[in-house]
Amino acid sequence: MDRKTFQPKPAEVERDWFVIDAEGKTLGRIASVIAHTLRGKHKPTYANHVDVGDFVIVVNAEKVVLTGNKETQKVYHRHSQYPSGLRTVTVKEQRQNHPDRIIRNAVRGMLPKNVLGEAQFKKLKVYAGPEHPHTSQKPKDLAV
Repeated sequence: MDRKTFQPKPAEVERDWFVIDAEGKTLGRIASVIAHTLRGKHKPTYANHVDVGDFVIVVNAEKVVLTGNKETQKVYHRHSQYPSGLRTVTVKEQRQNHPDRIIRNAVRGMLPKNVLGEAQFKKLKVYAGPEHPHTSQKPKDLAV
């Protein structure tokens, strides 16, 4: 019996394209499904040290739902590393200016904080409206 553990090779990974319509969906629930797919945990060939995940396209990001009072109470912070460089933005302001960043921030927090996580995050494509330029990849619908 010569049984070997299967190790996926980065060059042999086959990537699919999935599209998710975020309209009316809860942010945290949709973000966890997206992170799961980006990491490749839905595949039988999953390995935590190799990027085997698929591409995910999110449309209608501006219509994602937040529960409770998060629309006005949840804030995003960023700092320019200069004195008094802290900038704070509420979800309501973020939705008006950059609605795609709401989903991007939620998914980024669910991915690993290393080089592999950054590579997985680059496979996420988020669009505020219902249109996307990836129709030639023939994306499949991803159930949430």
